[in-house]
Amino acid sequence: MELTVNLGFEQIIGLVRQLPANQIVKLKAELDDKYIIAKSETEITEFQEFLLRGPVMTDEQYNDFKQHRKRVNLWRQE
Repeated sequence: MELTVNLGFEQIIGLVRQLPANQIVKLKAELDDKYIIAKSETEITEFQEFLLRGPVMTDEQYNDFKQHRKRVNLWRQE
């Protein structure tokens, strides 16, 4: 038998605030160690996804870019 309860964020916070201090510390440690760190390592933020979908230079394009930058820097020093 499985029971599913849909609680809103504010309801969960209210329940957590009713816990004794030592259990709140234990809950925080459990979330930090096992859940939040693991979840943050696997989740990709919207900004990271945006960056990953962006254009990528080929090696040849990157070498051309470095050469152009070098020439512009030399020109500026004159």
